[in-house]
Amino acid sequence: MKLKSTVFLLSSFLGVFLVGSVHAQSGENTYKQVCASCHGAGVLNAPKLGDKAKWAPLIAEGQVILTAHGYVGVRSMPAKGGNPNLSIEGFADALVYMVNNSGGNWKSPNAQTIAAINKEVEARKAGLNKK
Repeated sequence: MKLKSTVFLLSSFLGVFLVGSVHAQSGENTYKQVCASCHGAGVLNAPKLGDKAKWAPLIAEGQVILTAHGYVGVRSMPAKGGNPNLSIEGFADALVYMVNNSGGNWKSPNAQTIAAINKEVEARKAGLNKK
């Protein structure tokens, strides 16, 4: 009986680990799957990956502001890059990938940065709802 319990617990843990691994993507993969369709070609004036001149003023806004505003949607960019299932963490990592390939030097956001991004997302949503 003890062996069955151990096998069940181990298989449950492994199942959760594998499901989590499938859902976790690198910023590069998210860029390729979600962002590249616009940021690869410059659709609707989206800054192209690698265009340091266009990315410089955006990078200067800072990681929290740029991530939150992009996540909510800004200018011609739809919320979450058009993927309604994209998490803030996934979006933030894709943005880190784009920024770091366009003249910036950002790190994947830690829990404190994610909390600040969430706070800015809520403030941005509240401001957009007032209009």
